[in-house]
Amino acid sequence: MPHLRTSAIICSVKSHGEHGAVVRSLTPANGLVTGYVRGAHSRVMRPILIPSNIVQADYRARTEDQLASMTAELQLSRGPFLGEPLASAALDWVTALTAAVLPEEHSYPQLHSALSGLLDAICAAPSARGWSVALVRYELLLLSELGFGLALDKCAATGSIDDLAYISPKSATAVSAAAGALYKDRLLPLPAFLREPVTPEWEDIFDGLRVTGFFLKRHFFEDRRRDVMAARSVLVDRLKRVVA
Repeated sequence: MPHLRTSAIICSVKSHGEHGAVVRSLTPANGLVTGYVRGAHSRVMRPILIPSNIVQADYRARTEDQLASMTAELQLSRGPFLGEPLASAALDWVTALTAAVLPEEHSYPQLHSALSGLLDAICAAPSARGWSVALVRYELLLLSELGFGLALDKCAATGSIDDLAYISPKSATAVSAAAGALYKDRLLPLPAFLREPVTPEWEDIFDGLRVTGFFLKRHFFEDRRRDVMAARSVLVDRLKRVVA
C-alpha cells in the first residue's frame, strides 16, 4: 500500500514518541489500516483523531513493509458525544473492539457498513433501546466474519427448529428447551431477536449481550487485552443503570 486515499473510521489512537501516534482506522475497501500521524497531539489534530470520527485519510509508505505515514482531514466529528456517559462508553467500546480483533488490510465491507450504521445510531437515537440491538448484531457479525459465527437455526441435539431456548457455550449452537432442560444452568440463553425480527425487551437485550460477550472473551480476550473487555463492562453497567 504505497499510497491510499480513503474515508476511514478512527478506531484507536496510541501515542508513539513525544509528538506522534499510531492510528488504526476501518476503511470501506481496505479493512483496518494503520498509519503514523505526526503531531497527533497538537491542538489541530487532537479533535480530529478521536475514535469514532470519520476522516478522509491519506496513507503513504515507501515500501509494502513500512508503516505508512498518515494525514487526516475531518469529515464527521463525534466529539460532542464524549460528554454523554452512555454514548461515550458505547463509542469507546465498539471502536476499541474493532481495532483489537481485526487483522490489518483485510477487506470487511459488511463490518464497515455495520459499524458506520451503529455509530450513527448511537449518536442519533433518543434512547439506548434504539441502538442496543444493533450493538449485539454488530458483535455477532464480527464473530461471524472472523470465523466464529453462531449456528442458531436448529437444535444441536435433536435437529429440531422448534422451541429453541439455549445456546451451547461449547459448540456455539442452539439447543431446544426440551433437550437443554437438564443442563440449562450450563447453557447460555437464546433470546428470540437473535433468530427472528421481533422487538426485544431489555431482558432479552442483556441476554444477547451476555451471549456475545461470552464468545468475544473466549475467542479474543481470554489471555490478552483485558483492558478492551473492561470498556465493555463499563458500557453494560451504564446500560443497566439506564433501565433500572
